[in-house]
Parts: sequence; C-alpha cells; structure tokens
Amino acid sequence: MIQLDLQSRVPIYEQLKNKICEMAMIGELIPHDQLPSVRNFARDLGINPNTVQKTYQDLEREGIIYSVAGKGCFLSDGLHLSTHLQRQYLSKIAQASSMAKQCGITLEAALDAVRNVYSDIGKEADL
Repeated sequence: MIQLDLQSRVPIYEQLKNKICEMAMIGELIPHDQLPSVRNFARDLGINPNTVQKTYQDLEREGIIYSVAGKGCFLSDGLHLSTHLQRQYLSKIAQASSMAKQCGITLEAALDAVRNVYSDIGKEADL
C-alpha cells in the first residue's frame, strides 16, 4: 500500500513517482508488472486522476514504465530505473554538499564522510 504525505512540500505526483520506483527497487514490482489503471489508482489513493496520469507520463518519458494501447502501463526493465535513481540520489548529494559547504564543512571532511559510508557498506556486505 502506498502512503502519500498530503502535507509535504513535495508534489503528490513526485511522491507517487518515487514510491513506484522504490517498490521496483525492493522487488515489490518486477519488470513487466502491470500498474493499476489511472482511475483505480487515483480512487485507491484518494487523489485526482490527473495526478496519477502526470506521474505515469513522467515515468514513461523517463523510460521507467511503458504503455500498451488498450492494456495499460507496465514496469520497464531495471536499466531505466537504475538511471533514474542515480540521477535522483546524485541530486540529493549535490543538495547536501551545498548545505555542508554553507555550514563550513571542508571538501576533505565531506569526502571523508562519504568514504566512511561506502567503507561501512562494504563491511556490512562481508558479514
């Protein structure tokens, strides 16, 4: 079940887009799974069908989903999803870097923090 934060500053269509991508990354959706129809999805989420339509259009434009006339929308293969998520997380890193610089954190300290995270992830994988 998808939960949207209607009080968030993040637009609903962006939240929905991110949730669909997350579901695909954790395996709740797999390539070529059919997504709910625009009307049904909007009704289930309690949002305007135009919002779902915009989400689907954005996802299709980015190659994350594809549509089949008369059949609906389906999840594409993982390559497009991976590219989308990489862009999304690089944007978050850029925002965090900008805030860190404004707070006086040096480039070296920021890079050390990132290296530590990557190092810790490697250690967790070895366990």
